[in-house]
Amino acid sequence: MLAQNHSSLQAVAMVLQAADGLLITAGAGMGVDSGLPDFRGSSGFWKTYPALGDSGLQFQDIANPQAFARDPHQAWGFYGHRLQLYRDTQPHEGFAILKRWALHKTHGCYVFTSNVDGHFQSAGFASQQVYECHGSIHQLQCCTPCQQTTWSADELSPLIDATACRWLSDLPRCLYCQQLSRPNILMFDDWNWVDTARAVNDAALEAFVGSCRQMAVIEIGAGTEVSTVRHFSERMAQIYQAPLIRINPREHHCDLSDSIGIAMGAQAALQALDELLPI
Repeated sequence: MLAQNHSSLQAVAMVLQAADGLLITAGAGMGVDSGLPDFRGSSGFWKTYPALGDSGLQFQDIANPQAFARDPHQAWGFYGHRLQLYRDTQPHEGFAILKRWALHKTHGCYVFTSNVDGHFQSAGFASQQVYECHGSIHQLQCCTPCQQTTWSADELSPLIDATACRWLSDLPRCLYCQQLSRPNILMFDDWNWVDTARAVNDAALEAFVGSCRQMAVIEIGAGTEVSTVRHFSERMAQIYQAPLIRINPREHHCDLSDSIGIAMGAQAALQALDELLPI
């Protein structure tokens, strides 16, 4: 695989070396190399949550606001397990590589990610550098919601029956109305997601891309099943006439003329590129 991508890696290394700022866009594939589960398809999802498979529930059935109305202990069993998993998992070396590259760029970097795990922040990226377009599991909101505000999940200690995918203790409640709360994550068919950070994120993103004169877009692990990140990467590359680097083991193709695809996983590709860069 590395030999097949050798010329592409060299071309990408030249692009990265010339860039004065990095727009890093990341999907679920960025987290897989840290050991996080891949929910692509029912088999991977049910392997991680067999009790949901026994009930015939798909990922979109539990990652849905209606799950909290239907069976809140099950819904919180799923999200509580994920919260603890993300807390316990260390970001892979690729995060540190990206952070080090950014330190050598005049305008640093900005991160746009659909991941809700908070691993960019765990790896040392400043919160104001990270646009979490689908929200974060580390923030909570009211299910209703009673108001447009969120609060930290740091004080939440999940007590889970992982086998049964059940929350065992008192259900998390809204700080303001004491009704059921939920993670501040954009779910399927979700009209109640509280997106309090959009204006701040949009302003930070605009300031970053506006400061760059030779920006490079480096997209990592963003597939076509949930294509938010891919569309964003392509749009930004076109608007700002920036080269697009797409790292994905299966879906690395791109129709943009100034683009380079690397058919590798996130960590392996970043490590290979790091060996080619003089920093």
